[in-house]
Amino acid sequence: MSLHIKEHKIYFLGIGGIGMSALARYFMAKGYQVHGYDRTATALTASLEKEGMKIHYHEDIALIPAETGLVVYTPAIPADNAELKYLQKSGIRMMKRAEVLGMLSSEYKTIACAGTHGKTTTSTMVSYLLHQSHVGCQAFIGGISRNFGSNLLISQTSPYMVVEADEYDRSFLQLHPYIAIITSIDSDHLDIYTDAASVRDAFTSFTGNIVPQGNLVIKKGLELPLHLPENGKVYRYAVNEVSDFYATNLRLEKNLYHFDFHYPNGKIDNLTLGIPGLYNVENAVAALAAALLAGATPDELCKGLADFSGVKRRFDIRLNENNMVYIDDYAHHPEEIKACIRSARDMFPGRKLTGIFQPHLYSRTRDFAADFAKSLSLLDELILLPIYPARELPIPGVNSEMLLALMHHENKHLVSKTDIPAYFEGKEIEIIITMGAGDIDTLVEPLENFLKNK
Repeated sequence: MSLHIKEHKIYFLGIGGIGMSALARYFMAKGYQVHGYDRTATALTASLEKEGMKIHYHEDIALIPAETGLVVYTPAIPADNAELKYLQKSGIRMMKRAEVLGMLSSEYKTIACAGTHGKTTTSTMVSYLLHQSHVGCQAFIGGISRNFGSNLLISQTSPYMVVEADEYDRSFLQLHPYIAIITSIDSDHLDIYTDAASVRDAFTSFTGNIVPQGNLVIKKGLELPLHLPENGKVYRYAVNEVSDFYATNLRLEKNLYHFDFHYPNGKIDNLTLGIPGLYNVENAVAALAAALLAGATPDELCKGLADFSGVKRRFDIRLNENNMVYIDDYAHHPEEIKACIRSARDMFPGRKLTGIFQPHLYSRTRDFAADFAKSLSLLDELILLPIYPARELPIPGVNSEMLLALMHHENKHLVSKTDIPAYFEGKEIEIIITMGAGDIDTLVEPLENFLKNK
């Protein structure tokens, strides 16, 4: 490893983040002592502690381990965090999560999956397809794979590494992929990017980081100036539209999609996608393309796709019994919400759809308020939670009441997270979807148990 960490201790500032925890697990597996801080204890941090990491949950510089060789931090840590301020003056080597990931990935043929939507599922899918093939891979993914039970995969032999390429804070520009995937480019993170053009510029720069003779797999219809390297190849992918890689003959049977997969000079008939959701067919085409380019065989892809069981909090069907369905999803952008609701409609036509949504960030709520209102209006009933601020301070006039006022139908309610179970007492439930990227995940298990006992 090129990081050259002399001391055997690594400290993670914001260890509970999904990307940070994957790195922490990697260093733990490599024999390092891993310590960390996070603001909140979660199921994920509990898992990390069980794996041997020492974590604390209040700012205290006295708890930073002595002889720390490297501090890894996330840009989500507030600038006034006491430990961050201390460490910045301490002389201890500090690196952003993206920098560390970039250095690690430079030692492999990296498959980097980027996009404002779809990158977590697609990168996890690529990881599993390669893992169960003769190619293999290491993987740092942005969610908990149901197949692995983790967000980290380590191989002792494969030359490939799969990573989720995060556009937030332009982190993905630290990567130099052999195969790059771009699933979508929508306006987002406008607290970082000034406008939609800046987002597109960052993705253009990302294509310029592809290594010589590397490959770009990009959704057909995404018009983006490309800065490809010498002898770099571009492949487009699509659903129900001829492209370099594409799917045809889609059928929905028992809530799962079946389709034929076309690739240059070949075709695989009757693939089964092991997870629901029409938008996941599109993700699957991108993942199949990348895995095929990396050397997986058609037979391996066919088996792997059918066995793929998805990612926690990505159209995660938690309950489907007694005419009651509960789905949990990470959707926190208007386009993601729209895709989630439409998939639920496709799977369960004619049923009443109730959504519980927690807005994430004041800035995102402000920037996309009208779009949020439009997407959430696709529900039959909306329960809106207060905004989860994450790294932000309040913005005057930006709140859930503002968002609720923009919605056109009347079946909408503002409810606190703690009052959710009581809200559903005595009510007939058909389908419930929880959506959001904040701490709404802490509601999932209690709500599931409540519904099971209803």
